[in-house]
Amino acid sequence: MPEAQGPVKVAVLVPLSGQAAPVGQAMLDAAQMALFDMAGDQLQLLPRDTKGTPNGAADAARQALAEGARLIIGPLFAADVAAVRPIARNAGVDVLAFTNDSSQAGDGTYVMGFVPGDQVGRVAGFARSQGVTRFTVLAPRSPYGDAVVGAMQSIAPTLGGATAQVERYDPAVTDLTQPARQVAQAAPAPQAVLLAEGGQRAQGIAQALAAGGLQPQQVKLLGTGLWDDTSQAQVLGQEPALVGAWYAAPAPQNRARFESQFEQVYGRKPPRIATLAYDATSIAAVLARTGGPVPFDRMAMTNPNGFEGLDGLFRLRADGQVERRLAVMEITPAGARVVDPAPPTFETLGQ
Repeated sequence: MPEAQGPVKVAVLVPLSGQAAPVGQAMLDAAQMALFDMAGDQLQLLPRDTKGTPNGAADAARQALAEGARLIIGPLFAADVAAVRPIARNAGVDVLAFTNDSSQAGDGTYVMGFVPGDQVGRVAGFARSQGVTRFTVLAPRSPYGDAVVGAMQSIAPTLGGATAQVERYDPAVTDLTQPARQVAQAAPAPQAVLLAEGGQRAQGIAQALAAGGLQPQQVKLLGTGLWDDTSQAQVLGQEPALVGAWYAAPAPQNRARFESQFEQVYGRKPPRIATLAYDATSIAAVLARTGGPVPFDRMAMTNPNGFEGLDGLFRLRADGQVERRLAVMEITPAGARVVDPAPPTFETLGQ
C-alpha cells in the first residue's frame, strides 16, 4: 500500500439520528476529545451517521471507505456491526466495534464492549483467593444470562477445586422469591452467588436471598459489569443485603477524570460506554503517530502489551476479543471502592 498523504483517515460510525442519537453524539464527542488529548494531527476522523440501523451502518461504512478510511471505529449495535463486517473485510480495513456481542468478533473486527467473560473470571478468581469454593450462578434465561453462565462454567475448572451450580429463571418474572429460595435451600449451601442482573433486579434478588436465609455475612454476593456505573453503585449500596458484594470492573479513577472533563466541555454527563469511543480513538491516534505507511496492521493492533485506556489496560486479541485488566470493587453504602487493584500488566495474572 502506498504511503498515505496527509492525515490518516478513520471512520467513526455512530447513530447521529434516530432514537439512539444522544448516545451516538456522546460517542462522537468522546472520540473528538481523545483526538484533542492525543494531539492527533496525523489523524482525521470521518464521522458518519448509521441512523441506528444495519442498512444505515452499511451505507455509512461504504461512504467512509470510499473517502479513504483506513480504520472503522464503531458501530454501536450488534446488528449494525454484522452489516459492516463483510464490507470492511472486503476492503481490508479493521473495525473497533462498540458492541458487547462476542459473536461479532473476528476477521478483523474487535469487540470493544464490556463482555461478561473477563468480569466473571476476575471476580470469581478473587473470591477463590479468599477461600470460596462453592459458587452458584443465578441468571435469567436470556442471552446475557447465557454469557454469564458460560463464563462461570468455563472458569470454574481452573479455580482449584471450585464448583459452580446454576439456577435459571424466566427474565419476565417479577417475583424473584422462587429462584432465590432454590438457591437458599441448596445443600451444601453456596459460599458465593453470582447475580446476572443490575439495578432494582439485583436489589430484589439480594433481598429474596436474604429472606430465604442466605445472610451476606456467610454468603458473598458477586455481580457483573451491569453494576459498573456510579449511579448503580450508589443505588445498590442502599440495599443492606448487597453491602460487601464484589464485582469486577475497570478501575474508576481515569474514567472519573474523563467524565468530569466531558461534562465541563459538553455540559452533560457522558453515557458509561463513551469511554469506548475515547479508547478506540486513542489507539488510532497512537498507531497513526508511530505506525508508518501501514499504521493499522494486525501486528500493531494486537500488541501483546496492550494499550492503556480510560478503562484500564486492555489488548486486542487475534480472535477479535478484547482482554481487559480489571479491578475488584466492593459495594458500600457510600458507593463502590476498590478492594483489589487491576493488575498492571498482562503477565501478572495466572502466575
